[in-house]
Amino acid sequence: MVDLTTTYLGLQLKNPLVPSSSPLMRKVDNIKRMEDAGAAAVVLHSLFEEQFARESELLSDALDAGTYSYAESLTYFPDLGNYNIGPDGYLEHIRKVKQAVAIPVIASLNGVSTGGWVKHAKKIEEAGADALELNMYYLTADAAPSSAQVEKMYLDLVRAVKANLRIPVAVKLSLHFTAFANMAQQLAHAGAAGLVLFNRFYEPDFDLENLEIVPSLELSTSDLIRIRLRWIAILYGRVPCDLAITGGVWHASDVLKAMMAGAKVAMMTSALLKHGIDHLHVVRAQMVRWMEEHAYASIQQMQGSMSQKTVANPAAFERANYMKVLRAYEPG
Repeated sequence: MVDLTTTYLGLQLKNPLVPSSSPLMRKVDNIKRMEDAGAAAVVLHSLFEEQFARESELLSDALDAGTYSYAESLTYFPDLGNYNIGPDGYLEHIRKVKQAVAIPVIASLNGVSTGGWVKHAKKIEEAGADALELNMYYLTADAAPSSAQVEKMYLDLVRAVKANLRIPVAVKLSLHFTAFANMAQQLAHAGAAGLVLFNRFYEPDFDLENLEIVPSLELSTSDLIRIRLRWIAILYGRVPCDLAITGGVWHASDVLKAMMAGAKVAMMTSALLKHGIDHLHVVRAQMVRWMEEHAYASIQQMQGSMSQKTVANPAAFERANYMKVLRAYEPG
């Protein structure tokens, strides 16, 4: 019998399939269906920093800055009083989910500033969350802060939150760091028990007829997993924390690749939005079939088997692959 068990953030999981933050997480019934379909844990939808705005005049001032510069800027943020559910509603949602399912429940906070985060992180822990994911969605559009200042902001937040919690903390990151491997190490030393690679920035589009900036959201594709596999493979064994892949996980093959790169779990959202929650059944069954056909006894056996841990100079390894691909390409 194939052993699909893995560990993530110190949690024992029956397999590496973890549905990640999405609108599906707003309903307890959906999360129960995910558990029944084979999910080993879930990451709840995010509680946004902007929902704390009333508690922080500094944050409110920052959000209001430039509001009247352009007419369309009034629509940048939703009505945060009614958006999703507020902090109190979020805590109640955690309690209801914990009562409904036996699998680990990972809460999510989305933002960048310390502000009221420590207080709300503590309340999330008290509500029963098994772990907390800090979803650091921040685009440095201001030319004033240096890269070192931005990195310090991230690290200070992780340290502040972790210092006040007993539950493990994971950090969901974008790739927008000059020295990503170094940043990964610093985050682990700051207290992150796991790194989730990578966040996707939602890129706005231009409406040429109405001359407006409009939100744009497209589901991921399996092609997106490549950059994630690359960095998981580079970091595996080099950072003292667990690694998770999110973005581009659609099929059993994506999950298996993630494990071989060195991930502990593979997080899935777009595939469930497209194919439904029962898609978890399909992925799990296909994983078992492939592992049996290729004589893999366990997930742990394959984890990190295709990482760059044994390569002395991963940068040189990447350069070699880069040159190989360019030489092999033929137009037409």
